[in-house]
Amino acid sequence: MLKTRMKRLATQTELDLQRLAAIEAAVAALGDEDLLDFADIFIRGDPTPLRAIAEEQMHRRGISL
Repeated sequence: MLKTRMKRLATQTELDLQRLAAIEAAVAALGDEDLLDFADIFIRGDPTPLRAIAEEQMHRRGISL
């Protein structure tokens, strides 16, 4: 039972990592204007992972809100 649980957890972790990579790739594929619009949505309120991804992309591109 423990082996099955560990295998299921490993599979779920791999799927979560793939999903995160897909989200990061989608944000990276946005044009500058779309990225700024996306970042504007998440700029208010508490920091979120999506906000961090957007800010990282903006920093790489040398753009800001």
